[in-house]
Amino acid sequence: MPQQAQYHKTREAVSRLGPEQYRVTQQDGTERPFANAYWDNHEPGIYVDVVSGEPLFASVDKYDSNSGWPSFTKPIAKTNVVERKDSSHGMMRTEARSLHGDSHLGHVFTDGLPDKGGLRYCINSASLRFIHLDDLENAGYGEYRTLFTSDTNTDTDDK
Repeated sequence: MPQQAQYHKTREAVSRLGPEQYRVTQQDGTERPFANAYWDNHEPGIYVDVVSGEPLFASVDKYDSNSGWPSFTKPIAKTNVVERKDSSHGMMRTEARSLHGDSHLGHVFTDGLPDKGGLRYCINSASLRFIHLDDLENAGYGEYRTLFTSDTNTDTDDK
C-alpha cells in the first residue's frame, strides 16, 4: 500500500511530463475547457497527481459543473490539496496545488453544489492521472476501493 512518504516530486517524474502537462503543473497554466482528457469522464476510479502519484480526487465526488474541466466537491484527503491565494489575471481566486508534487491543479470556487458543501474544485486534466476502479489494486491504490462501497458512499454516480 502507498505511504504518504512515497509521494514526492522528482526530476525524473517532471521530465516524463508532456508539454501541456508541464505547462499546467509546473508553470501554473490552464488547459482549454471541453478539450481535455477528463472533463467528461464518467468511469469509476481515482485521480492522482501526474507528478507525484498522490491520491487527490475520486469519481464519486466528481460532477458536471458545465465548466469544461473536471469538477469535484472535495478532495480524497484535504491535506493532499494545498489552497493558496491567487491574484493573477486581475482577480482574486484560490489556487489548488498538490502537497507532495507541488503541481498546479486548478482553482477552488464557492459556486459548487450547496448540498455537498458548496465548493467546486475545478481541476486541469493535465495535472491528473486517472486510475480506474478495476486497476486500483494493481496500481498500488487498493486501499481506496472503500470509497466505492455502499457502506462508505451513498452517492456513486457522476452527476
